[in-house]
Amino acid sequence: MRRSGERRWAFSLPPGATGFVRPGGGPLPETGLSAFRTALYAAARAAGGTVGEVEARAYPRTFHTGCVTGGAAPAVVLCHAHHPWIAFAGQRRDWYRDGFLPPPPWSGVFTDAGFTVLSTGTLTARLGDVDTSALARAEWRQVRAYEIDTLGGLLFNSWD
Repeated sequence: MRRSGERRWAFSLPPGATGFVRPGGGPLPETGLSAFRTALYAAARAAGGTVGEVEARAYPRTFHTGCVTGGAAPAVVLCHAHHPWIAFAGQRRDWYRDGFLPPPPWSGVFTDAGFTVLSTGTLTARLGDVDTSALARAEWRQVRAYEIDTLGGLLFNSWD
């Protein structure tokens, strides 16, 4: 039960969500490309489609990408490089502020593989509705410099 005056957050950001390493914080966790690729192929089978190009995260991007083509709902699949979060988009880009798609019917394959599939509501949540207490000052400088105002924009970005 929530106490009066407590804030209920749409999402809580853990350290590493932006892809920045905190001084003295140690290495960031990694979402393995092979785990993503395995889940992507299973999703393509469930969708009645095939896997298109899979691209590993490359600095400064914070995510891996893959495509499920053919089938009923072709989509670009985004996989956060440091946390097991999955999002869907209509086109491949180096960063996202918008353009997120609702999870297709076959997205449950990612959940079964240990990933968290993020809804468009979660991805478009304003940062004021997100627990950002884990963000460092340097991360906030990037957020302001890039004029990021949504959770999806913060998670699936290409900082420099």
